[in-house]
Amino acid sequence: MSAATRMRALARAELTLLGRNRGAVVTALLVPLSLPFSVRPALDQLDLRAEGLTVGAAMLTAAIGFAFLFTVYTSLVSAFVTRREELVLKRLRTGELGDLEILVGTGLPAVCVGLAQALVLSVGCAVLLDTGTPKAPYLTVLGLLTGLVLCAALAALTSAVTRTTESAQITALPLVLLSMIGSGIAIPAQVLPDRIARICELLPLSPAVRLVAAGWTGRLSGYETLGTVAGALAWTALAVFAVRRWFRWEPRR
Repeated sequence: MSAATRMRALARAELTLLGRNRGAVVTALLVPLSLPFSVRPALDQLDLRAEGLTVGAAMLTAAIGFAFLFTVYTSLVSAFVTRREELVLKRLRTGELGDLEILVGTGLPAVCVGLAQALVLSVGCAVLLDTGTPKAPYLTVLGLLTGLVLCAALAALTSAVTRTTESAQITALPLVLLSMIGSGIAIPAQVLPDRIARICELLPLSPAVRLVAAGWTGRLSGYETLGTVAGALAWTALAVFAVRRWFRWEPRR
């Protein structure tokens, strides 16, 4: 079989297992849909128009950011740890699948669900919240793709320091909280104080979320776009390198 066929078969099996895990399904599908409405009262208290934002665009960015964190990142941390501790990854390595094929095949269902969810959210917010069409759609697409790949790589990396499936939610929590607060997901980065905003720009998901938001507002200069894209690609490359270096295939004892 070709590499694509092998990865497709593995991804199909992972999607089946994901559908059987009710907790993972609820986390992946319902949390990103419900959490943006929890930040609506806080958004109403901010002067978003001064930053060229609308409540609808801010909620859409939050929804996509929550999809990054919960549909892809936290669900894949649990998936990688579970497959490792049950010796599934070890058995797969004895077959035809290469290491990259195993990682991509395992992460592909969550990434595809996150992508589909982002597309549905974009259409839903455009209709219900009157967000309109994105002014720079290529930035939103680039931010969406880099965010999904980065979250999958960060999930694989986080699994290396996670001992059990039960502790996966705990080890994933620091990045989730930091990203929610500092990467412009729960609170738009534009309304943060300048000094804090400059620090938060260094967080892994900040460039991807900024690209997603800039696609709807169009308020990102050419120089800022280059810097943000470079930051997103740099974090993605660094995460992929770290996975290749430190990912654990054997159970932790």
